[in-house]
Amino acid sequence: MKFSRFLFQSDIHQGVVTDEGIKEIEGDIFDRWTYTDRTFKEGDVQLLAPLVPNQIIGIGANFVSKIEDKPDTPPDIPVFFFKPTSSVIGPEEAIIIPIDINEVKFESELVVVIGKEAKNITKDQVLDHIFGYTVGNDVTAPQYFHEDGHWMVGKSFDTFTPLGPYVETELDPLNVSVEARVDQVEKQNSPLDLMIVSIQDMVSYLSNVMTLKKGDVIMTGSPVGAGMVAEGTTVECEIKDIGTLKNTLVKA
Repeated sequence: MKFSRFLFQSDIHQGVVTDEGIKEIEGDIFDRWTYTDRTFKEGDVQLLAPLVPNQIIGIGANFVSKIEDKPDTPPDIPVFFFKPTSSVIGPEEAIIIPIDINEVKFESELVVVIGKEAKNITKDQVLDHIFGYTVGNDVTAPQYFHEDGHWMVGKSFDTFTPLGPYVETELDPLNVSVEARVDQVEKQNSPLDLMIVSIQDMVSYLSNVMTLKKGDVIMTGSPVGAGMVAEGTTVECEIKDIGTLKNTLVKA
């Protein structure tokens, strides 16, 4: 099932994507919701980020280029970071390059959406706590990375976390590829078996550090091929069973 958020006549709505269109729903997608009697054509609405995250957690340096490079065991302490919820935008919205620089880095990623509270869960329990998955672009300005390794500023600018177009609840995360195109030229295309820290490992690890709550999103890392892009560039991040997240870059 694909959930969406969208704008129609200045009002924000929620819906389920069907062959007939987007069927409007009311309620909490994580708990109880019902259909209304309205269906919208996707061409008549503006898709927004499919949810308003509770918090955004990312993992760094989480893909290898070929399976032989994958370590036998995941790192004891994976590299995690937070992104502000104010950085979230939806499909077709502009990514704004900060005024002092001319390029930023795109990073196409599979994004996990937590569906129920998770604390001290095992790897075997992880999938029961995931509501669904969406596509993300972990936009980054490495020019703002601190010389001691702090990443936060370089990942925190407004518009630096495009999400969408939908949250897919029936995805098999073990059988997808993360793709990206820059001005229609393929730059990334990697299956998830090239991931160093698996989804089960990262969610279990995080739950033993902090309580994960419904609406938290975890950006699971970007494959080899991410790169710098400038004003006027269009980036399409795609996971075929979810959809394509398309954004164009503009200068502040």
